[in-house]
Amino acid sequence: MYKRRGLDRAQFGSRTGYSASTIASFEQGRRIPPPRFIDRADEVLDAGGVLKAGKEEVAQAQYPAFFRDAARLESKAAALHVYATKAVPGLLQTEEYAQAVFSMWRPLLDEEVIAQRVAARLARQEIFSRKPMPTVSFVIEEYVLRRPLGGRGVMRGQWEQILLHGQRRNVEIQVMPIEREEHAGLEGPFTLIETLEGQRIAYVEAYKDSRLYTERESVREIVEQYGILRAQALTPRESMAFVEKLLGEK
Repeated sequence: MYKRRGLDRAQFGSRTGYSASTIASFEQGRRIPPPRFIDRADEVLDAGGVLKAGKEEVAQAQYPAFFRDAARLESKAAALHVYATKAVPGLLQTEEYAQAVFSMWRPLLDEEVIAQRVAARLARQEIFSRKPMPTVSFVIEEYVLRRPLGGRGVMRGQWEQILLHGQRRNVEIQVMPIEREEHAGLEGPFTLIETLEGQRIAYVEAYKDSRLYTERESVREIVEQYGILRAQALTPRESMAFVEKLLGEK
C-alpha cells in the first residue's frame, strides 16, 4: 500500500518510526505489527481508519491459537486473577525470562517464533497502564520463584520485576509457601477474568489445549478455590518480603 503513495520501504519505515528491516518482517509475516505501528501507518497512508479497524484482529494473530480468545478477554478485563504453578505468570515476566521460557519449549520453536511470542507476551503487560485500571492479583507457588529458569541472573531480574509490579496500587501478588499443609489448588493453574459487564469467566490451560468456562457452576467452583488459595498464601506484604529475601540470598 505504501508503494502506491510513492514511498519505498525505507521511507515508509522512517515515517512510521520503524526500520526498513522491521517493515519487511511485518510484510513477510515474521513479526506481528504492534498497535502503535498500525495507528501511524493509517495516518501516513491516509487510510481513513481502514487499517485501525483491523487492529484488534491483527493483535490476536500474535498469540498461539489456543490462547487468542483468552488474550482478547484479558485485554479488556475489569479484573484478572491468576494462579500460577508452572512459571512466573506471563503478565509479570521480564523479556529475558520470557526468552528463556520459549527457548526451552519442546518441540523447539524457530527463533522468529520465539521473538514473536516474547513480543506478544510483553505487549500483554500494557494492561497495567490501561485506564480505567483493572484489578489484578496473583497467587504464585513458591517453587516457581525458586526455579532459576534462564540462570540466576535472569531470575534476579525477574524477582526485581515482581517487586516493582507489587508496588502498583491495582496489583496484589501473593506467594503460596511450600510448607503449607493445606492447599486448595491441587488441580492446577487457572485464570479468572471479570468483564466490564460483570461476567466471570475461568480460563484453564492444559497440554496443547485450553478452555474458557462460562457456566456459572464451573466458574463458581474456581472462584471458591481462588478465594481459599488467597487465604492460605502469604499476604501481599509478606510475599514482597519473601521475594526481597530471595534477592538477598547468594
